Amino acid sequence: MTRLNNDNLQHLASDIAVPAYDRDSVTPGIVHIGVGGFHRAHQAMYLDTLMNRGEALDWGIIGVGLMPGDVRMRDALAAQDHLYTLMVKHPDGQYDARVIGSIVDYLYAPEAPDVVIETMSDPAIRIVSLTVTEGGYNVDHVTGEYDLTTPEVRQDLATPEAPRTTFGLVVAALKRRRERGIAPFTVMSCDNIEGNGDVARKMFTAHARALDDELGAWVEAEVCFPNAMVDRITPVTTPDDIAALVERFDVEDQWPVVCEPFTQWVLEDRFPEGRPPYERVDVQMVDDVVPYELMKLRLLNASHQALTYFGYLAGYRYAHEVCQDPLFVDFLLDYMNREATPTLAPVPGVDLDAYKHTLIERFANPEIKDTLARLCAESSDRIPKWLLPVIREQLARGGDIHRSAAVVASWARYAEGIDEQGQPIEIVDRLKERLMAVAADNRDDPTAFIEQHALFGELARDARFRDAYLHALHGLHTAGARATLRDVVEGHMASRD
Repeated sequence: MTRLNNDNLQHLASDIAVPAYDRDSVTPGIVHIGVGGFHRAHQAMYLDTLMNRGEALDWGIIGVGLMPGDVRMRDALAAQDHLYTLMVKHPDGQYDARVIGSIVDYLYAPEAPDVVIETMSDPAIRIVSLTVTEGGYNVDHVTGEYDLTTPEVRQDLATPEAPRTTFGLVVAALKRRRERGIAPFTVMSCDNIEGNGDVARKMFTAHARALDDELGAWVEAEVCFPNAMVDRITPVTTPDDIAALVERFDVEDQWPVVCEPFTQWVLEDRFPEGRPPYERVDVQMVDDVVPYELMKLRLLNASHQALTYFGYLAGYRYAHEVCQDPLFVDFLLDYMNREATPTLAPVPGVDLDAYKHTLIERFANPEIKDTLARLCAESSDRIPKWLLPVIREQLARGGDIHRSAAVVASWARYAEGIDEQGQPIEIVDRLKERLMAVAADNRDDPTAFIEQHALFGELARDARFRDAYLHALHGLHTAGARATLRDVVEGHMASRD
């Protein structure tokens, strides 16, 4: 077994791809906040591909972690000279392994915030990118504005020289660059949020304005925040994955990344200080990312929510199990064809019918073992952004919403915290206590869940949505998930409406 590090690259097995470039020649050009599995399977992978072509060697990545759990990432990467293995799992059981070398350093911000700020203030850093999750943008879910009341933000505003949040760190670096006459870096969000760049602009500008109106106006006017659509299923790395890497490739890696073969990145081309030549490695550089973004959010992301609660309640624990079940496949395709697709504008260069069937194939990949528990997490951030817009647009146009309403009902039933076998469900959500408290009254007060205005707005007052939701929730309580899903697929609920 060979331990992964720079010195041992030449000793790895011949079936593992390793960096073809001299890593000592790579200089940093990007700071990335939130170095999780997805970033390492996606953006860092694209850069490594460019570097293997002899390009973008001045765009190395310096990772930044803010959360307590990021200490482990820092230590794992440091022990391996910031190398890691990307293991691609194909549906037929074939695994491909590749060592990624585009990350050149990693900083843990809570221990040295000024080091992070100074790093981002370096003129060589021209992009600061983000994967901080859908819930990481500090949006007030009632007003849609930047939440100035959280303890972390209040502390950052009181002590801006030692910030602890993404917003405080980035704004401090932008302020420092402005004072030194250095052009601002581009802030590139890579999170699954509709208009992620626009959301980032709004939140970072608000934080800057809270410190100094003039600084806020400068950030709004001078800093670019391109929108992006990113896609690659990247489940959490498990001990079995680490063992498989040893067994198949004889590599010791403290924290490899596993992913599916499919990958996609659509990015608005707004980088005043330059960017890597992403288009040379199949990134779609566009003027407007919205059509691609909505396609992904409403077809892929919302379909994940459509399969996950029903699937879990029906006894499945992995996405591939659900998508090998014809009943669930029919439900997902019906949702995509009859409810999501009518809300989409034309997507240049994409065959939507082929895309939808590819999604089912991707979900059904038995090697990925993407857990339903992972897909069920943080629903209060995901459902309002991915599924509720479909419901609202369909209601406005008089279109069908029965499948989407059933998904919401399945979430409400899942939030009760007990499955159909009477076993506890571990709810992972920032609103866990509130959701479970409301869901506990689902039988006695069946509209209480959808009456949470901060999540659903006025949807509970729409008779078509409310009735479809109540039919599905009643079915989940009386007949169970599978029978309710069959009822939806066969159209019985629609005929009763």
